[in-house]
Amino acid sequence: MANAIAILLRQANSTKHKSSHLPCLSFPPKYSNKKRKEFLPHIITPLYPFHNPRLSSFLTMATFIRNFAVSYAFLAVFLSAGIGVFVGVESFGINYGQVANNLPPPDKVLELLSTLNLTKTRIYDTNPQILSSFANSNIEIIVTVENEILSQLDDPQQAAQWVNSHIIPYLPETKITGVQVGNEVFTDDDTTLIQHLVPAVVNIHNALSQLGYSNIKVSTPSSLAVLASSYPPSSGSFQSEISGIMYQFLSFLSTSKSPFWINAYPYFAYKDSPNGIPLNYVLFNPNAGMVDPYTNLHYDNMLYAMVDAVSFAIAKMGFKGIEVRVSETGWPSKGDADEVGATPMNAATYNRNLLRRQMAGEGTPLNPRMRLDVYLFALFNEDLKPGPTSERNYGLFRPDESMTYNVGLSALATSSASTSSSSSVSFASSAARVKVVAPWKCKSFVNWMLVCVLISTLYG
Repeated sequence: MANAIAILLRQANSTKHKSSHLPCLSFPPKYSNKKRKEFLPHIITPLYPFHNPRLSSFLTMATFIRNFAVSYAFLAVFLSAGIGVFVGVESFGINYGQVANNLPPPDKVLELLSTLNLTKTRIYDTNPQILSSFANSNIEIIVTVENEILSQLDDPQQAAQWVNSHIIPYLPETKITGVQVGNEVFTDDDTTLIQHLVPAVVNIHNALSQLGYSNIKVSTPSSLAVLASSYPPSSGSFQSEISGIMYQFLSFLSTSKSPFWINAYPYFAYKDSPNGIPLNYVLFNPNAGMVDPYTNLHYDNMLYAMVDAVSFAIAKMGFKGIEVRVSETGWPSKGDADEVGATPMNAATYNRNLLRRQMAGEGTPLNPRMRLDVYLFALFNEDLKPGPTSERNYGLFRPDESMTYNVGLSALATSSASTSSSSSVSFASSAARVKVVAPWKCKSFVNWMLVCVLISTLYG
């Protein structure tokens, strides 16, 4: 890395360098030049495009200032960025499910997340071991109220008691940033739950606000089944039978500035119609995509179309400014005979391409300037989940912390020898095992290398 930086610096200083810009970082072919400029502008623009002998002393000083600025910029960027897989992907989180009997303890999971440089996760309860283990870390956690206790929380006193016993004891050491009240309540098989949803959401929000934690956003994740129509995206609308309670819920979100969370799985759409839906369209691969005939917006992947369908449905209810975020999305690496497309290759492709989009800070066609927040499902395969085989095979990792398939993380991660087994986490694909040292273990070495580059640039 230090060598690469030194080469770039020498190019910037060379009087033989003819280009007016240094090369910008490259994207995969599917990104246009317009996208490149939008997300990764040229690294350096020379301070002057010509040489004038009469201004030699001025240019000498300008060159020194430029060299110092360039060196400082590189130094600042690399010292502040950290070394890890998901560096700079602030909108990317991962779901940490626990429906299994063989998962590593929470402290090992924290180490894994830290090594990946992931700073956001979501759990499906308020597991005290996890909340305690994640204290004083940089991991932001969204917790969940189980569906089974929703009926108790439409009583304000019960809701306040729940907050005081399940949330407050862990603050502020543990960074709890959100509370999800239930999961897919609008479409749950127990149709009596929906009547308790809005009161429970309001009561938990009020309890948190009264204790000074109004910054913890309260919401609930919904499945795409809340929509009566989703194609084309502009036709998005909510099911009529839930419209009354949905209106109340959206009113709360609008007032509290909380997001609308959606569980969106292009995999299910492809599985149900593999002959009608192009695989490349659902996997984020290059494809012709589709154009919404009513808005002329172009969609090159199904996930963004799903998210925008929800946004249009919200707008049709009369609300503006409610951000739509993805609480779950993913692709299974294994399935039953009738689960078309559930393969390691497709899972790796979907998750790798999704990560690339996240690294680029993309928004959807409807909201291109609003970076889409996404939580990937899931961190681990969960062996006790009921249902078809695919339900137990969404994880990036197996319970032994080896990778389920090669999603490209090992190529992005920093590899180095380690003298202590406790300071590294094992990544593995079906082909090989790679030891990835925790970011902070090699950071000081990189820092010193960059200092050397700075000195050699200024005085070499």
